[in-house]
Amino acid sequence: MRFPFLGFRRRQESVHDYVGVLVPLEEAHLHSHSARSGRSEFEEARNSSDDPILDEPEAGPPKDGDTEHTGMLQMSAAEYTIEGLRREVRQGERRRRWSEYELKSKLINKAIQDIGMGWYNWQLFVLCGFGWFADNLWMQGVSLTLPSLSEEFGVSEKQVRYTTSSLFVGLCLGSFFWGLGSDVIGRRIAFNFTLLITSIFGIWAAYASSWVGVCILFACMGTGVGGNLPVDGALFLEILPDSSSALLTLLSVWWPVGQLVSSIFAWYFITNWPVEEGWRRFVMTIGIITFVMFFIRFGLFHLFESPKYLLSQGRQSEAVAVVHGIAYRNGKRTWLTEEILDAVADMDGTERIPVGVSAANIIKKNLMAFSVGHIRPLFQNRKLGTATLLMWFCWSTIGLGYPLFNAFLPQYLSHGGSDASVDTAAPAETYRNYAIISMVGVPGSLLAAYTVDHKSPFLGRKGTLAISTLISAIFLFFFVTFGTTPNSQLFFTCVEAFCQNIMYGVLYAFTPEIFPAPVRGAGTGVASFLNRIAGLIAPILAANVPGDGTKTPIYMSAILILASFVGMVLIPIETRGRQRL
Repeated sequence: MRFPFLGFRRRQESVHDYVGVLVPLEEAHLHSHSARSGRSEFEEARNSSDDPILDEPEAGPPKDGDTEHTGMLQMSAAEYTIEGLRREVRQGERRRRWSEYELKSKLINKAIQDIGMGWYNWQLFVLCGFGWFADNLWMQGVSLTLPSLSEEFGVSEKQVRYTTSSLFVGLCLGSFFWGLGSDVIGRRIAFNFTLLITSIFGIWAAYASSWVGVCILFACMGTGVGGNLPVDGALFLEILPDSSSALLTLLSVWWPVGQLVSSIFAWYFITNWPVEEGWRRFVMTIGIITFVMFFIRFGLFHLFESPKYLLSQGRQSEAVAVVHGIAYRNGKRTWLTEEILDAVADMDGTERIPVGVSAANIIKKNLMAFSVGHIRPLFQNRKLGTATLLMWFCWSTIGLGYPLFNAFLPQYLSHGGSDASVDTAAPAETYRNYAIISMVGVPGSLLAAYTVDHKSPFLGRKGTLAISTLISAIFLFFFVTFGTTPNSQLFFTCVEAFCQNIMYGVLYAFTPEIFPAPVRGAGTGVASFLNRIAGLIAPILAANVPGDGTKTPIYMSAILILASFVGMVLIPIETRGRQRL
């Protein structure tokens, strides 16, 4: 067994480490996605193109005695020539000037598509799922400690909501640093260390002797957990075959599972131990769980760096080696080489973008990555700029609206539908109901994975996202208007949780798909940062609204979620079926 944490030097991938996976381009069609699926991607792409780039002779009919499958292989073999690949990667917008990065990125997409889903991809599905799991494990974990913190430290119910603000301070810093930083230092470092930071400060919080100490340690913990979603989503997306794109949405199923585990442990520890001991045991437990996830990621699994990141950094040989490594781990073959990448991209009309590799350029690039210049490519055309702004608007409104309700749900449920405020720890029934709500949310993510690729014009990414968001807003209004008993509150919250998990599942998949890989970390990082900033404001609003704070925050939450629905409808991009750059 290898323990890579015993050394911190970066291992440079090489194609020589994966002997036996390379096949000649002439045999590539025998190991292609077309051969497995029984259709020709090249023929489909060609027929849908309005602007053919190159003249390519059509494949002839199968000879006498050939089977239908052999005929299809002869058709798909046309894809796997330099000229055929040149034509395929240039399919798309008419008279567009493709950059060298974009062409090579599309070719890497094709190579990954031909390798297909395999053991490495499924392992990464689980390991990236740890990030989703940890995010909601701690988001809801902090919320579940609020009644106990209020009682132990003598803090009022409204004032203790600032605990959530401290968490969001850390989440803001974490999402900003790790989101942009992953475009500079790579996905792998961020992927490994976010959970370590989370576990260290999470366990430390269980030993805090004051409410202020708890808030400070929760803020430090948030700097780790805040980087999980933007980094893990980008990494998983960039090694995912196009035909399996729905798995990025399915990845979000780990999010409600994190909430479920958090609520079950809170139900057990907080209701069975004294108030000053129960929440500490609970926080210690989820901290240990987080550290175990870090150990599995860093100590037991060899993670390949994202080939798109390596390509964007001018490390083409390593990018090709990573594709070979994925093929090796999946027990498949690949045809991709540096020579093929260069030959396919080498053509008149290709925009060359030089990549500096000197020490001075690397330092300069590291500094520039945290400037406005790194974000400017997100507005390189009107369509992408509009989509970027609307997506950031949706993340901001959801970031403010979601915690106004969910972050204080244990407090709302403890009132049982009455207007009376309580200053004691929530009873066991509250934590039981919270566990039920968490359980109902899990099927929402499964349904989202099915509907995001559905051909219905009302579904897909945008349709599923908009419908689930609208229903969430409606049932928030129902909760505050008709939720006058514990049972009615439970019903409305279960429906709302089911729809919100659909919403978040699609949102986390849809967002990185909109942005091209060189600025994907920046685009998703800024979205996550705005989401966390808005979440930071939510507890301040909830703590300072007039009255007892049991209804007004929920009305505000419903209005904000409704506003995000409007923004989703206006997004001009639908990524269903599109190839990612």
